[in-house]
Amino acid sequence: MLNENIKGIRKSKGLSQQELAVKLNVVRQTVSKWEQGLSVPDADMLISISEVFETPVGTLLGENVIESKADDLKAISAKLEVINLQLAQRKTTRKRILQWFLISLCVIITAIFAILWVLKSPYLGWDYNDPETAVLGVAFHSLEWLFVRVAPVISVGAVIGIFLTLKEKN
Repeated sequence: MLNENIKGIRKSKGLSQQELAVKLNVVRQTVSKWEQGLSVPDADMLISISEVFETPVGTLLGENVIESKADDLKAISAKLEVINLQLAQRKTTRKRILQWFLISLCVIITAIFAILWVLKSPYLGWDYNDPETAVLGVAFHSLEWLFVRVAPVISVGAVIGIFLTLKEKN
């Protein structure tokens, strides 16, 4: 609702995202994120937006406010708190997904290394006089060669990523 209100009022005032960003002393991408609902402005920024739009903060939040009362400020504060909690939950969920993706990547790479070690590259013993076997053997060898060189770098990056996401939790 807040994102739609910011976008609607901005357009009704004839302002572009860039013009609004300049008036608020933020980058255009910040305004774009507000309008897409990817982030929300903090309380001070909401006040600045309302001043630029010459609109009460309550209107930005979806209410028609006649007078500014203490109860209205509490309601606005409660709504902002709910929005901030939702954004925090989204951020936490994204971190968990990233962390599990990185853990899965490490497990898959380790499993592939184990399979290659157990099989001891059986295609090296193939009869390369047969053209089909030769092409297949070269393809397998190329893939294994590439995997053995790239996988350790990816694994190290994934392990670092796992530790960084764990560190951000605490």
